[in-house]
Parts: sequence; structure tokens; C-alpha cells
Amino acid sequence: MEDRRACEFFLVRYVPDRVKNEFVNIGVLLREDGRADDTLVRFTRDWSRVRCVDPEADVAMLEGLEEEVRRLLGERGTAAMEMIEDSFSHDVQVTVGKGYLAESLPAGHEELMRMYVEPPKREAGARKSGRQAIHAKMRNQFERVGVWDLMRKRIAAADYTRPGDPLRIDCGYRPNGVVRMFHAVSLEGDLEVAKVLAFSAPLIREGVARVEQATLELTAVVEPLASIKGAAEDEDRITHYRFAVETMEQQAIRVLTTSDLARVAEAAQRELLM
Repeated sequence: MEDRRACEFFLVRYVPDRVKNEFVNIGVLLREDGRADDTLVRFTRDWSRVRCVDPEADVAMLEGLEEEVRRLLGERGTAAMEMIEDSFSHDVQVTVGKGYLAESLPAGHEELMRMYVEPPKREAGARKSGRQAIHAKMRNQFERVGVWDLMRKRIAAADYTRPGDPLRIDCGYRPNGVVRMFHAVSLEGDLEVAKVLAFSAPLIREGVARVEQATLELTAVVEPLASIKGAAEDEDRITHYRFAVETMEQQAIRVLTTSDLARVAEAAQRELLM
């Protein structure tokens, strides 16, 4: 125990109903005692328990909070902890700090995530589906090569189109004179996301040229047709899948599948880290 570090951790909780005091732990902040400038931040990647307590939960907003916490800690240092909960929505709380002895910050962070946030093993096998699954694979690949934290997340289309546009692109980065954006689009069921992205692409492209003085490369990441249950025997599903892909490609959207993500992540690594 002598070589363990004295640390302090905080749990981030989603609290949809404060009267009932129902909550789900969604993240862990861990720092060495008195050192907010070196705080590790991690939120869950499995939002199934949040959806169990609140089917209408804004998961995209909750995912975006992870980046907001990192930003505040980077800008404010030790003063950030008092500001973090104020920056959250009324559905999110941060617990008071608790002492913890860790072999190292990364190892301690992993242990606390397993103890308080990640679902039990019997739930871990639950299959993610649709856009959630694609987004998780995309994030995992960018994290694998060390560039996820360098990328913009939940990019507001309104910055490039017009006020009130609700669309947010999942992530992106800018190497030189090109803005590369990536958006998870599931073609397993409703094709609405594909159609919205196709409709928005020309306006976003014009806005990027105007605001950033750069060209836009917009990529839609979809599941392979073969991974959609029953699609091989269902002509209607095959037709719908092809329609969505062609609709996006007609608007100069590059359409890739999750099988291409390792290559895409490695390209981002070369552009951002080398």
C-alpha cells in the first residue's frame, strides 16, 4: 500500500427524476489529491442503463459533456471542479469527492469505472444496435490511434447553415485546408438520418467554405449490408439500403462502412500526430 497514490474521485450521475432520487452513474473523474490540472475524465460508452431509466434521454448531449469537462479542467485547473456541475444540465450531478488509493491514475480510473459505472458482466454482452453501435465503433478506432481527444465532437451544423439547424455531426478535424467530418448513419431501420444528412450536406459545404475558407469532406459511416439481420433475403431492405447510400453519394458524401474505420483512423493519426 506504500507505493499507492492518494487520490480523489468524483462520480458523474444522470438523475432524470430528482424527486424519486433515481440515478445512473455515467462517468468518473479521478485526480491526485489537490491536483485538478491532472484529472482523468471518462464517461460510459454503453448508454443502455440510462435509456432504461429514461427512454427519452439525450445521449448525444451526455456524450458531449465529457469533452466539456475536459475543456473546463484544461482552462480552469483547480477552480474547475466548482464550475463543472454548474455547466451541466439539471439532469446531471457530480458527487462529493471521495478518497481512493491507486497504483496509478490510469489503473485506478479503470477500476473505478468497473466498480461504479460499467454494467455487470451479465449485461456487457448486450448488443448495441443502429447508430449507437456505429458511433461506438467509430470512437473506438479513433481512440485506438490516439486522436479522439484531438477531434471536434458534436459539430453544430448551425455554425455553417443557419440558426436553429438541430443537426450535429458526430466528429471531425481539420488538416490543412480540408475539414473532415464523420457521422454515424444506420441503415438498419428508418432512413431518416441518411436523408437529413444528404439534405444538409450542400449547405454545410457552402458554410465551411465561407466560415473556414476550406473544403469539406463529409463521411457517412454505415453498417455493412451483410451485418443487417435478414437483409440478404429481403429485397426491400436491400433496395432501401442502396437508395440511402446513393442518396448520400449524390450529395458528394463519402459513404464508408464500419469495416473501413481502421483505415480511416490510421489516416487521421498520420494527419494529426505525424
